[in-house]
Amino acid sequence: MNQNLTGKVAIVTGAARGIGFAVAAKLAAAGARVVVSDLDEAATRAAADEIPNAVPIACDVRDEDQVKALVEQTVERCGGLHLMVPNAGVAKPMPLTSMSLADWRYVTAVNLDGVFLSIRYAAPAIIASGGGSIVTVASVTATAGSPLIAHYAASKAAVVNLTKTAAVELRDHGVRVNAVMPGFVETPLVTGSVETFEQQLGLPAGGFAALIEQKQGRLGTTEEVADLVLLLADDSTSFFNGAGLALDGGLTASLF
Repeated sequence: MNQNLTGKVAIVTGAARGIGFAVAAKLAAAGARVVVSDLDEAATRAAADEIPNAVPIACDVRDEDQVKALVEQTVERCGGLHLMVPNAGVAKPMPLTSMSLADWRYVTAVNLDGVFLSIRYAAPAIIASGGGSIVTVASVTATAGSPLIAHYAASKAAVVNLTKTAAVELRDHGVRVNAVMPGFVETPLVTGSVETFEQQLGLPAGGFAALIEQKQGRLGTTEEVADLVLLLADDSTSFFNGAGLALDGGLTASLF
């Protein structure tokens, strides 16, 4: 299937690196005008420079005024909005009993509040542009407990439910809302947490890699996640709505 997003305008948050950058590049390659957004202004500009016809707009997704401005500037500069990918996310692995309320609120503010605000302000703009799609980036940790990331897993579970609720509310307005749920993907967020996981779980050096090989065969790639986002963004998948699609190499399919 050859997706064509020519004439479409997309926003991708958390797009300076990792999954967000891969998604932005993939959407641009399919013909979309992509607004690359991230917290750090310099990193946002640098990422946009690598993507043809991309527009950099820095934004802290925890800040309502900034998210509102992100959407308004996109519509003003690009003529509309058809696709929103609220990808920005953080993780701070630690035992639940060592987690402060500030730690909890930091992760949930980015991972959940940021998605809510993105949907809240993008949806009216998408409706005004004739309809389109919102693809949230959740995680397979939304489906089961996972040690050291209670705040992350809880926020991603909430994102999946928020996605389903938004899909029901927005369907008759021409906006589809779906979630991708990656397993462990080779991103700075995951690789930067390996040492913490090994130390806290009592794994030997290299034990995390062995666990990944056992559970899902290998780390996923950012391009694989971007391919799924592109598929859900395309009009050819118009009957997908309110779905949470796992992309995890079989991680959630097996007990062992």
